Amino acid sequence: MSGDTTEIADFHAHVYYDSESRAAATRVREGLSAFNVRLGRWHDNPIGPHPKSMYQVAFKPEQFGAIVPWLMLHREGLDILVHSTTGDDVADHTNHALWLGEKLKLNIEFLRAIKTT
Repeated sequence: MSGDTTEIADFHAHVYYDSESRAAATRVREGLSAFNVRLGRWHDNPIGPHPKSMYQVAFKPEQFGAIVPWLMLHREGLDILVHSTTGDDVADHTNHALWLGEKLKLNIEFLRAIKTT
């Protein structure tokens, strides 16, 4: 087994929320702004493979050790998907993913359809 992780371009964290937990998601987002991350737009409806409202946070591999533990301690009960970005969206969202909170059912068929086009 190789320990090579050079194929990971970056990581994404998807912070899921609903109307009742949007204030918590705002606080998490404000906390994440202290890191040098790229904060994506708010998506108040399901989008792509994501089954509920969310925003994305992109960060570099060398930031993983700071950001993921921070999310573990400060996620305010929100469900968060963290995945690598290797160019294989299906594997990144399944085999290469970790969950904080509940593991939500993603629409992987959406990613497979993109892969074949």
